[in-house]
Amino acid sequence: MVKLDADKDYPLFEKHPEYIRTFTGKSLDDISIDNIKSGMLTADDCRISPETLELQAQIQESFGNPQVAMNFRRAAEMTAIPDERILEIYNAMRPGISTKKELLEIADELEREYSAKMNAQLIREAAEVYEKRDMLRRKND
Repeated sequence: MVKLDADKDYPLFEKHPEYIRTFTGKSLDDISIDNIKSGMLTADDCRISPETLELQAQIQESFGNPQVAMNFRRAAEMTAIPDERILEIYNAMRPGISTKKELLEIADELEREYSAKMNAQLIREAAEVYEKRDMLRRKND
């Protein structure tokens, strides 16, 4: 994979559109209203790829935004997780909805089934914070 720098490569869309690919490998040139109308593109053809998110992360790092870069990398991991499961996890993360055990099981699942190590770590950290702030569902609730 190519290594990018904000000074010469940002904005990626203008400077290197050839690097941008969708989840299914389509280029920006493939994404058009005509192709959507004709049925040549599906919803998956319009989803961002983990590789494109990594390129955006590199640019943010070179801007001095490591937190934003980490968010892009977590988003890249999430491209492997089905949308329905992401929504379930989102709901489980709401304060008072899950027990600590349930959150830790979600973290284990993310790591085991989707290799989403950064997202798993984020959920583990949230479980600890929720516990300290009394934001977990009690087992008998």
